Amino acid sequence: MPWARFEPQTLDDKVALLRRFRSVFDADEDYPYGVFEPDETRQLGGAGLHRRGGEGSLEIGYFIRADSIGKGLATEVTAVLARVGIEKCGLERIDVQVDPENVRSLRIPRKLGFTEEATLRRRLEPKENGGPRRDSILFTLLAEELPDSPCAGYAYTAFDVLGREL
Repeated sequence: MPWARFEPQTLDDKVALLRRFRSVFDADEDYPYGVFEPDETRQLGGAGLHRRGGEGSLEIGYFIRADSIGKGLATEVTAVLARVGIEKCGLERIDVQVDPENVRSLRIPRKLGFTEEATLRRRLEPKENGGPRRDSILFTLLAEELPDSPCAGYAYTAFDVLGREL
């Protein structure tokens, strides 16, 4: 999350970030989503489907605010985005990259039946300006693995831009 290095942001900077997110979504380039309380009064985190793995795949990214960690939100959003990517977008594979030092985040793709494929050296942005790039662990879920994975147990409803159920 390179943009997270600039937190906290001013209101103007946050509005610009959200406009950029909306722009890439509308341009069919990247798909960021917010994770909110059921009444939508507070953002709990975010997630997205990102074009990083080549044709036929998208990568799931997620974050949860510190006071909402441990409630299963990242697991649920990852499972649902994996299903949407494969079932609604027709993808062949879904990727998740995790910082090896983020033990909590490493549990999510493992719990959901993703396969640990590789350690990608110096793949992630530095945590701080001038710092070293960091390794990531790549997990994947193939389309044919979805029905037997724990992801299949998470329900969802998807809508298009006009609010029509897909």
